[in-house]
Amino acid sequence: MSASPDITAPLSLHGLLAWHASLAQALSAVDQATFLDHLAAALSALTPIESMMISLERKGLPPQLLHEQGIVGAYRDEIINRYFSRGYLLDPFCLAVESGLAEGFYHLSDIAPDDFFSSEYYKTYYLKTGGAEDSYYIVDLDPQSKISLCMFQGLSGERFTGQALQLLRAVEPLVLELLRRFASTGGLQQRVHQATPGAVLAPAEFNLRIEAAFMSFGTPLLTVREREIAHLILRGHSVKSTAKVLQISPETVRMHRKNLYGKLAINSQAELFAQFIDWLTQGRPALAD
Repeated sequence: MSASPDITAPLSLHGLLAWHASLAQALSAVDQATFLDHLAAALSALTPIESMMISLERKGLPPQLLHEQGIVGAYRDEIINRYFSRGYLLDPFCLAVESGLAEGFYHLSDIAPDDFFSSEYYKTYYLKTGGAEDSYYIVDLDPQSKISLCMFQGLSGERFTGQALQLLRAVEPLVLELLRRFASTGGLQQRVHQATPGAVLAPAEFNLRIEAAFMSFGTPLLTVREREIAHLILRGHSVKSTAKVLQISPETVRMHRKNLYGKLAINSQAELFAQFIDWLTQGRPALAD
């Protein structure tokens, strides 16, 4: 059995110097579009981070990509194009942000539903794209918008160590304050204006509230309760968790799940996931005749 990671090990002098050097560059550019590049470099100097995405999150709208690094070319379409056009609607962080997640630092396991790591979403947007986990900084800009800084791990087979998570949590106040200043001094607007047309990939019909998108899936075949259960299954809730959320029995959940699978002519969560993604892509349910 391998030893547990030493979360008390201090940051090396080399790492500390690299962190401070990159942090100084970020501070000097806090009012410029290049700030995000320097902040990402500083965090990568603090602890190894395989890939990173920084996005502007606005309530009821798709996230807008502001910065990305380290994403392997073979996975770019899945991670960038597909995620930002439709996959985000099932992402636990995006859903939590939409529901009013408080600013701070979060690891995926902090907010994911109980069966998320067995869900089709996790298999499609994490494991199939070489990732295993991620951590986020979330900073509030105003009641309708936030900046999210997502750090992915798993392409190398390595996960965040306890020490890495401890370091990332330790610098949370500084990272959040720097992101707030970046937004308030005009750097954010520069970055948004510099974004390529492809950075916001979702068509107009995705500019819906997330709950409305979920609750119109399967119309008119599914009942309201069946759509609620489909929603929770897609998000990664187990039967037990779904029952708790809806305040019904697990047996009732299983009955509704059987009924909705029959109405959609499917036999598995994988098929449910495929129909939901296809419906988002086409702007209508992809139901069997």
